[in-house]
Amino acid sequence: MHRRHTTVNSPVGPLTLVGVDGALTGLHMDRQRHRPPQETFGEPDAAPFGPVIEQLAEYFTGTRREFDVPMSLTGTPFQRTVWAALRDIPYGETVSYGELAERIGRPTAARAVGLANGKNPIGIIVPCHRVMGATGHLTGYGGGLERKQLLLDVEQRNTVCSPPTPLSHSPAFGY
Repeated sequence: MHRRHTTVNSPVGPLTLVGVDGALTGLHMDRQRHRPPQETFGEPDAAPFGPVIEQLAEYFTGTRREFDVPMSLTGTPFQRTVWAALRDIPYGETVSYGELAERIGRPTAARAVGLANGKNPIGIIVPCHRVMGATGHLTGYGGGLERKQLLLDVEQRNTVCSPPTPLSHSPAFGY
């Protein structure tokens, strides 16, 4: 098992990407709640993360709405069910914790859904930022509510624009 990591700049601040044997296992923001200790990220090596970095750059510029990178999410069966349901929330849309609980067949588990959402190890790509409070207001986000709003704004802005076009370069990542 070869654990590697790299850090890239983004509009929401530095993102640490962690991978094991070619699969993304973590995408962590700085000062993120539930961020694992740095020493668990493995050796620094940006090489395996080219496709992830490219897709994140496309996401932030509005030319990518879905990610297709190999991932490996480690968690309880309930957490993995919630994380899978997060990936089914369409780009630019939001649901409440209660709605997400209903979608997974656990209508009384809104709080447990919120806890699982908060432990999502691959933020942005597994879009936990698309989950809102019951009243439609921003609530809880491990990266902070300001970042959650920024991610929602990126998606809102790009759902009212024309369809995405291919991108070859992104200044958002400092290339």
